[in-house]
Amino acid sequence: MTSTAVPDARVRAVRPAHVPQELERDIDMYALDGIANGYHEAWKALQTVDMPELVWTPLTGGHWIATRGDVVKEVYSDPTRFSSEVIFLPKEAGEKYAMVPTRMDPPEHTPYRKLLDSGLNLAQIRKVEEQVRQAAIDLIEPLVAKGQCDFAADYANVFPVKVFMAMADLPMSDVPKLSALAKDMTRPAGNSPEEMAATLEAANEGFFAYVDPIIRERRGKDGTDLISVMVNGRINDEPMPHDKALGLISLLLLGGLDTVVNFLSFSMIYLARHPEKIEEIRFDELKLRRGVEELFRRFPVVSEARMVAVDQVYRGVELKRGDMILLPTALHGLDESANADPWDLDWERKAPQHSTFGGGPHRCAGLHLARLEATVTLQEWIKRIPTFRLAEGANPVYHSGIVAAVENVPLVWP
Repeated sequence: MTSTAVPDARVRAVRPAHVPQELERDIDMYALDGIANGYHEAWKALQTVDMPELVWTPLTGGHWIATRGDVVKEVYSDPTRFSSEVIFLPKEAGEKYAMVPTRMDPPEHTPYRKLLDSGLNLAQIRKVEEQVRQAAIDLIEPLVAKGQCDFAADYANVFPVKVFMAMADLPMSDVPKLSALAKDMTRPAGNSPEEMAATLEAANEGFFAYVDPIIRERRGKDGTDLISVMVNGRINDEPMPHDKALGLISLLLLGGLDTVVNFLSFSMIYLARHPEKIEEIRFDELKLRRGVEELFRRFPVVSEARMVAVDQVYRGVELKRGDMILLPTALHGLDESANADPWDLDWERKAPQHSTFGGGPHRCAGLHLARLEATVTLQEWIKRIPTFRLAEGANPVYHSGIVAAVENVPLVWP
């Protein structure tokens, strides 16, 4: 019996004249080669000695990819050369993305970021620590006696979402609809840039349609929930325009529904395969707390982009305004030149280098909440289920995209 090759329906862009042929590689950020063996493994496989630090792919609309940690860090950090005017790929989809302030550069971006920080700064997050902890306990306690769970479905997909929905004073019954929209934003379906753009635009409009009546209802009132604080905040001493409020609140929802969710599952797969790492922190609270940053270094999930702001020669490569550069954060945290023995989760690593929270003016506003959620998860899980492993025959299913995802994480314990 002979097998028939499945035709590759993906559209390939024509290589622009300024892109040297020797820098072209077939790399699909939404369907990485070898991803069945792991998302981080698939990205890291590209970081070979002979791989140029910038390569161009004809897939996903045609774009550059930064393959070294220092390049990822530098591009994130320099909005004058690398703009956030478009941050999602393909570019056709990124141009439909209308969330605020992620597509803004300073100085326009600055007052919106200050407003976000007012609701998500460390002092504000410390106020909700007990609620966050109780949410974790409420999910973990019923699992203990069962001796098994699908960590992704039973905990990771629920806990950070439950926390965020409580902070935003939104009903958990809305989560399935919102999670589907988030998936279509960060892993849009389609074989061509136009198809993917249509998927993303529909999801973006779905978020706007959801938040519009909520914003109108909470505007001008004295609510203390996160959405109320945001929509009643001021931008340059003026009320926030409604179209900007739509983008800002939608961004909060997107961030709260898709990033920490997947980070937790990637982390737990590793810990289930390395019980000795649990033993190192099981009775050492200080090491656990200090080591959480190493988890973020080891398991980044975001691959967003920047648009080249001006014609330039960067690291010996000619770039044109409008070119897109993908920044896989996995290739910073897992780069040996940035972190020795990067595959190892070293709870005592000094100053782990990574771009898991992005960088520059767009460094993730939710990082304090993410750190708290990761810390609380480790504390409360290990306290109740210190010994666990992946079920025999477990086969996690990995997905790549703007935000990576993993499904099917069956854990068992005594």
